[in-house]
Amino acid sequence: MRILITGAAGFLGSHLAERFLREGHEVVGIDNFITGSRDNSDILASYDAFSLIEHDISESIFLDGEFDGVLHFASPASPVDYLEFPIQTLKVGSRGTHNALGIAMAKKARFLLASTSEVYGDPQVHPQPEDYWGHVNPVGVRGCYDEAKRFAEAMTMAYHRHHGVDTRIVRIFNTYGPRMRPGDGRVVSNFIVQALRGDPLTIYGDGSQTRSFCYVDDEVDGIYRLFHSDRHEPTNIGNPVEFTIRQLADIVLAETKSSSTVDVLPLPSDDPKVRQPDISIARSVLGWEPNVPLHEGIVRTIPFFRRELGKGDARARTI
Repeated sequence: MRILITGAAGFLGSHLAERFLREGHEVVGIDNFITGSRDNSDILASYDAFSLIEHDISESIFLDGEFDGVLHFASPASPVDYLEFPIQTLKVGSRGTHNALGIAMAKKARFLLASTSEVYGDPQVHPQPEDYWGHVNPVGVRGCYDEAKRFAEAMTMAYHRHHGVDTRIVRIFNTYGPRMRPGDGRVVSNFIVQALRGDPLTIYGDGSQTRSFCYVDDEVDGIYRLFHSDRHEPTNIGNPVEFTIRQLADIVLAETKSSSTVDVLPLPSDDPKVRQPDISIARSVLGWEPNVPLHEGIVRTIPFFRRELGKGDARARTI
């Protein structure tokens, strides 16, 4: 197949692109590098079947040739990023999704939207099944991301129903692993970087809030299976094993052998208290569930951040 992936230089986008390349497909990536990484695009460039277009998918683009699939992963995805780029986040969720869907319709290609567990907001139903409509503050600080993704889902379903586009929607829960940016503000990368540096681990609130952490290889496998399935409705792909933020901090401290202490700060506005996917549909329809437990995933991720921090130290010594 010939596949188009927007946000291909991002954390998840680059891993997904590499999965398609390893399966023998051709991949064309689009990225404007607001949050994408040149290092990630360099990894993909080592494959002969990969090409990259530097472009903002929120702006129109004409693409030559046929495509069998369009996967829309372009968007700031961590609070640090979408709070810095709220307008760009809204644009890529609205205009960007519109443009990506237009490409899929013109090319008669299958379309997959990268949505998020953030569409459930601060949930009042736990765990969260796909038929739960969510509890989102549309005008809160996280609204630029949450509502961009909710709108993107609505547009995707409208293109499916009105234009007959063959669509998929994946709701991605907290994912971690190599290629995360050290400063992206997500809790796993924050904790590992802080622990490796010997800085205090920053916990917001009392640390009792929960998340369900999925290792990137598992997440990509679920997305890949969803793309090849016949399911059009939103589908949760995430790890259903729930951990408190305090438990995550303890795991990171143990696996890094760090003597870092813990700093407790106020909980940010609209921060969800709980987050856990119901993956009954992924299990039954896709035959998928995650295989990598959190301890193992953290152990696999730490060497990547050691290397990244080492690069920064090396650069600092040359200045």
